[in-house]
Amino acid sequence: MDDSQARLEINKYKKFKKVDGATYRKVNQFLRKRTYITAREWALARLCTDFRTSGGAEMTFIGNHLPELVPFMEETYSPQAVNQARNSFKKKVRKASATFFYGAMCGFFTTDELDDLLFEASEVARFLLEVEGTTLDIDEEIDIEDRITKVMRSVGEAAKTILRSRSDEEEAPGNPALKKHVGSPSPPDNDVSHAGERDDGSETDIGNR
Repeated sequence: MDDSQARLEINKYKKFKKVDGATYRKVNQFLRKRTYITAREWALARLCTDFRTSGGAEMTFIGNHLPELVPFMEETYSPQAVNQARNSFKKKVRKASATFFYGAMCGFFTTDELDDLLFEASEVARFLLEVEGTTLDIDEEIDIEDRITKVMRSVGEAAKTILRSRSDEEEAPGNPALKKHVGSPSPPDNDVSHAGERDDGSETDIGNR
């Protein structure tokens, strides 16, 4: 991308205008109250999406013009730093997804609670899109939400079925595991729930012992 084309792209880019004047620290605090991502990861994930090409995102262009593209980013980034932030964003989304799905599949949440979680998450996501200046077509937004809701409802129902089946198997009279535990002495108290804590409540590093 030559200088004239780069200048044209910068001038027509209108994202993050609602946080113009906010410091990086303020934006970071705003995000940390609602998500696991940092202001750096938010900005660069958005830019890598908006300036995606057939060969990948324009890492060099994004890094060189970062303060001009995003008001709260004060320094330029190398292509490697841009890619690092992009990968960090991706890893956090994957971990958050795994955590959410585990909560859904282990039976901890009811189907109605899952619906509430999805609603809250979609409200936060919609708010972030509004703040950054990204708009979705209403039909596209509804379609995405309907598909996610359908998947999560099926996950919740499947989890309840699996947990019910396991419970029935464990309580079956012919279960050898049940016979083994009946009449056996109680195991010693090896509660490690407080391992790694001192008497004053502070934590110690177990892994270094």
